[in-house]
Amino acid sequence: MREHLLNVDAWVIFGLLGQAFFTARFVVQWIASERRGESMLPVAFWYLSLAGGSILLTYALLYRHDLVFTLGQAAGLLVYARNLMLIRRAAAVPVVAAAQRAAEGAPGAK
Repeated sequence: MREHLLNVDAWVIFGLLGQAFFTARFVVQWIASERRGESMLPVAFWYLSLAGGSILLTYALLYRHDLVFTLGQAAGLLVYARNLMLIRRAAAVPVVAAAQRAAEGAPGAK
């Protein structure tokens, strides 16, 4: 078992990189929450999740050939991508509303 744990090749380093992204997302979330004084998930959390999940999915599928690990990472990627889509949609709403007010000549439109 010890030999297996110490067998580090390029794939293992690649997998560790994915794990580092996953760890970084929690550090980013913790710092953002501390600064705000309440629990929150910054957008960077979702990008780090997507990066880490993509790397770990590749590692699980191509190197480990592990169905459970692969399916778990694939499902997570759907959640991370969907959250980023929802964040972009929410950010676009005020821009669209301001453009509509400006086109209508509404007061407060600049």
